[in-house]
Amino acid sequence: MTAKPRRIALVGLGKIARDQHVPAIAQSDDFDLVATVDPSSGGLGESAHFTSLDALLASEVAIDAVSLCTPPQWRRQLALSAIAAGKHVLLEKPPGTTLAEAEGLRSAAEKAGTTLFAAWHSRYAAGVAPAREWLADKVVRSVAIVWREDVRVWHPGQAWIWRQGGFGVFDPGINALSIATEILPHPLEVVGGKLQVPANCAAPVSGQVVLRDNTGMPLSLDLDFLQTGPQTWDILVETDGGILKLSAGGSVLTLLEGETRAANREYPALYTRFARLLVSGSSDIDLAPLRLVDEALERCTLQQVAEFHE
Repeated sequence: MTAKPRRIALVGLGKIARDQHVPAIAQSDDFDLVATVDPSSGGLGESAHFTSLDALLASEVAIDAVSLCTPPQWRRQLALSAIAAGKHVLLEKPPGTTLAEAEGLRSAAEKAGTTLFAAWHSRYAAGVAPAREWLADKVVRSVAIVWREDVRVWHPGQAWIWRQGGFGVFDPGINALSIATEILPHPLEVVGGKLQVPANCAAPVSGQVVLRDNTGMPLSLDLDFLQTGPQTWDILVETDGGILKLSAGGSVLTLLEGETRAANREYPALYTRFARLLVSGSSDIDLAPLRLVDEALERCTLQQVAEFHE
């Protein structure tokens, strides 16, 4: 897309960075991965590696942008450092540990004139855009989301997810909310519900959350981080024109007409979007999914449950 690829640094080399971001950047004509940052990794062996972002910014390695893939508790300060240095920033989801934190980053980027991109990767799943189009002229009567996965499979050994700001089951759950806020025609708010928090953790392991939109349409959110066997990432939408189902995290769309499957290119699509934002000199910071998590943590009843151990 750009005449000359942008030089990008990948900050944080955990599972999601290695599984998704590294191959997506490698496939991109818009970016060259010139540096990596991670205090506990030796790097990728192909790009310059640093143990801190400050060390990279103080070095002679020139970069245009950073992709922040660290746990959310570290993203705010890293983003502020990058923005202060005039670098563009892609934020893995969630864009902050709180709504106020993310809004502060948006303000900082606006003042600095840099691009900030809150990268809700699930919105780029193959079935999401067609689902939004199909729902555009429908009256939505109810929505049921069931998002259940095994934390031991998807986040092995990642203790940060259970700490304050780690989101617990909302780490995957916010993906469902990012899809819901993308495809549904009206804003959502959390009414209440229950969240189960292990006795030795600061973040929930499961939850049953009740939401509604500004027309009163009900939405239920069923979250579980201890699902074994088949994993469940489903959104069922009942409308006046029939039922829509998104499954497999948004990659499979099922309507009365049949099932639609397509190859998922969520992360390559993120970098295509980031490149377009850089060309236009604009930002994309939709905070609606994060606002709903903030509301859920504030409005739901917390229930203490058995300790979680890997």
